[in-house]
Amino acid sequence: MADVERYDSRTILLHWLSATAIVAMWLTAQSIDFFPRPERIWPISVHIALGLLVAALTVARIVWKISGARRLPKAEAGLLGVVAVGVHHLLYLLILSVLMLGITLELIRGDTVFHLVQLPSIAPGNAALRHTVNDLHGLLANGLLILAGLHGAAALWHHVVKKDGVLERMRPAR
Repeated sequence: MADVERYDSRTILLHWLSATAIVAMWLTAQSIDFFPRPERIWPISVHIALGLLVAALTVARIVWKISGARRLPKAEAGLLGVVAVGVHHLLYLLILSVLMLGITLELIRGDTVFHLVQLPSIAPGNAALRHTVNDLHGLLANGLLILAGLHGAAALWHHVVKKDGVLERMRPAR
C-alpha cells in the first residue's frame, strides 16, 4: 500500500477538520440540556461558533474541489461507485441543510453569543415555528452523523477487508 495515490494535503486537512468540527457540534448540541438555563448560553455559543467554522470549512472545501483539488479515480466501479459518489453528494447536501436550518433557528430564536453579540429574532414568541425548525435541524444532524458513520465504516471495510488502499488516500502523509 506504499504506492497508494493520496489526495492533496489541503483536501485531507479540510476533510478531517470538517469531520472533527461536525462531531464536536453534535456533541455540544447533545449537552446543551445538561446546563441550567442561564448557563446554556455557553454551550449554545460554542455550537454556533462551531457552526460558523463548519460553514467556512464547507465553503473552502467546495471552492477547493472546484478549483484545484487532486482528483482520484473512483474506489469502486459499477453500482458501488455510483453509490459512493451519491453518498458524498448527500453528505454535502446534509451539511448545507443542517447549517441553513441552524441559521434559520438562530434567526427565529435570537440568541446571545458569548454575551458579546445579540442575534436578531425574526419570529419572537413563535414557539411552534422554533420547535419545528429545531426538530428538523436535529433530525437532519442525526442523519448526517449516521451517514458519516456509514461513510467511515465503508472506508474501514476497504482497509480491513479489501485491503485496497482507499482509506490511505485520505490519511495524512507520514
